[in-house]
Amino acid sequence: MRRALGTAILPRYQTLAADEVIAKAADDMVTVADREAEVMLAEGLAALLPEAVIVGEEAAHADPAVLDRLGDALCWIIDPLDGTNNFAAGKPPFGVLVALAERGVTVGGWILDGLSGRFCHALQGQGAWVDGETVRARPTGETPPVAAISLLFADPERRAGLKTHIAPHYTLVDIPRCAAEQYPRIVLGQNDMSIFERTLAWDHAAGVLFVNEAGGRAARPDGSDYRVDRHLEPGLIAAASPALWDELAGRMAAL
Repeated sequence: MRRALGTAILPRYQTLAADEVIAKAADDMVTVADREAEVMLAEGLAALLPEAVIVGEEAAHADPAVLDRLGDALCWIIDPLDGTNNFAAGKPPFGVLVALAERGVTVGGWILDGLSGRFCHALQGQGAWVDGETVRARPTGETPPVAAISLLFADPERRAGLKTHIAPHYTLVDIPRCAAEQYPRIVLGQNDMSIFERTLAWDHAAGVLFVNEAGGRAARPDGSDYRVDRHLEPGLIAAASPALWDELAGRMAAL
C-alpha cells in the first residue's frame, strides 16, 4: 500500500494534467493514479495470497462481472485511491483501502491516509490498531453527539427524512467524501457517528471492520451485519459506541 501511494499516487498530487482525470459518471471520477495504483496493489496482494481472487474498484467498473467474486472463499478488495474527487481537486483527504474477505465476511482491513501516512488496520476477532498501537473507539463526549450524514446518494424522500427527523438531534459536521478518513474519525474521537447510503465494498469493508474491532459498532440500520457480497444494498450506520448506534438506529427506524 505504501509503495502504491508513494509511486503511483503522491507524485501526481496537485500535478494532474487535464487528460489524466476521467469522468466515470456524474460526480464520479477516476485518474491515472487510481488505475496505476490498482495494478500495483493487485500484483502485490496476489503475491501475498495467490489463492485469493481480487476485486478492484476500477476493474469492477470496467467489467461488472468482477463483482461476482466478492463471495468467493477468499477475496482481496481494493480501493486504490479513496477520495478521488478530493485528490483530483488537489486537496485532502484521500487514502488507500484494502480488505480481505472470506465468503462475503471481512476478516482483515487496512486504511492508509494519503498525506499523513496514518495506518489503521483490523483483524476479525483480534482488534484494531493505528500505527501499530492498539486503539479503542471513543465518543467525542459532545452534547448533542457529532454526526456526519451523507445525503449524496439518498433519494429525495429519504434525504428529506434525514434532514427533518435525524439531523436536528445532532451536531452536523462535514462529509469528507473519503471513507479512509471518515471511519478513523469515528474511532479517534472526532465524530460520534456517520450515516452512509451507498455501501460499496471497496469503500466500506475495511472501515466497518475497523470500527467494530475497535469497540464501536457499524452495521446495517436493521442491525444486520455488513457483508461485502451484498454491498449494493443501501444503508449503513457507524458509531463510536454501541449505545450511540442504538440511539441513531432507533431514530432511523421511525423514518
